Amino acid sequence: MRVVHVVGTADTKGEELAYLRDLIVAAGQEAVIVDLGIRSPSILTDISANDVASCHPNGEDAVLGADDRGTAVSEMGRAFAEWCRRHAGEITAIISVGGGGGTSIACSGMRELPYGVPKFMVSTLASGDVAPYIGTSDIIMVPSITDIAGLNRLSRVILSNAAHALVGAVNSPPAVVDDEKLAIGLTMFGVTTPCVTAITDRLGSRYDCLVFHATGTGGRSMERLLEQGFISGLVDITTTEIADLLFGGVLAAEPDRLNVVARTGAPWVGSVGALDMVNFWAPETVPERFRDRKFYRHNPNVTLMRTTPSENAEMGRWIADKLNKCDGPVRLLLPEKGLSGLDIEGGEFWDPQADAALFEAIRDSIDDKSRLVFLPCHINDPEFADAAAEIFQTLMET
Repeated sequence: MRVVHVVGTADTKGEELAYLRDLIVAAGQEAVIVDLGIRSPSILTDISANDVASCHPNGEDAVLGADDRGTAVSEMGRAFAEWCRRHAGEITAIISVGGGGGTSIACSGMRELPYGVPKFMVSTLASGDVAPYIGTSDIIMVPSITDIAGLNRLSRVILSNAAHALVGAVNSPPAVVDDEKLAIGLTMFGVTTPCVTAITDRLGSRYDCLVFHATGTGGRSMERLLEQGFISGLVDITTTEIADLLFGGVLAAEPDRLNVVARTGAPWVGSVGALDMVNFWAPETVPERFRDRKFYRHNPNVTLMRTTPSENAEMGRWIADKLNKCDGPVRLLLPEKGLSGLDIEGGEFWDPQADAALFEAIRDSIDDKSRLVFLPCHINDPEFADAAAEIFQTLMET
């Protein structure tokens, strides 16, 4: 049965939820309302807040018996996340409307649903920093423009657009997918694009190559898909998110970066792509402690800072420690003539001393030296791409 789930706090957003439900039903889809409120609903719902709250690890009372609203909102989010995990197979699509609390609760559940399930969040927060709400999911955030405090001439249009966009996604023909090829993940940055593009050209006839932008979210999304079994191996050329994690950049990995490689035992061919840089936003956002460093203005909103020998040594030890925990087939490729399009002889970030510190720390810290492959070329040279593709193919076949 194809059922659209309209979710939200029916105690405060009942009118808007009913309006969304009626639009979806009028368009020919079955729809149910799921109440995420912490007080009595203002409309009839199909799935009650009690039903959702009962999925909380500590029981319904942990949500609906909370002493204050903030705690209740947080715990309802936990409960709805578990509810969505249990009922994921029954959800054709999901749409919600909310302010701060409602957005937090609804997105907690949406993030647990598989990629590809249409997810729409009409929110007062949609024009701000939505990273905490979206995470690594494919939630579509729709700015509500006005506050969500009853229907009006503008909110009706915004909600109607969102509802019909969702119906369009549900009714559209499914995308054609080549299931005969195994999917693999690759990481890329602008400064490693020639390398990763060449690798995908070499491997594309055998594998469905999913390229992830190494912006923190990209790495997390890739590793989540590996954990879920959606992809079968990684060509993790651009590990620059580690530099941002360790030195305060804005495109940082999570501390558990690479742990999934150890947990799954999946084939992994990696490198040190763009570890010559830490990412910040516009120049005025760079922390004061870094003001005397070497910078490159990538664009008006992105400022790159060259890493130092001591920072590179720290990253080398960090990466080696992670790989030492991996029992699966792992190879780390080290390009001796530069780590990025900027770290090349004559380039803005060319610094052989800093690169040597990285290589030495990795070599000294890794337990199994056979996992290291030193290549006398630049990361964007064709020879590097050839080696990466060949080694990955060998690991996949063993």
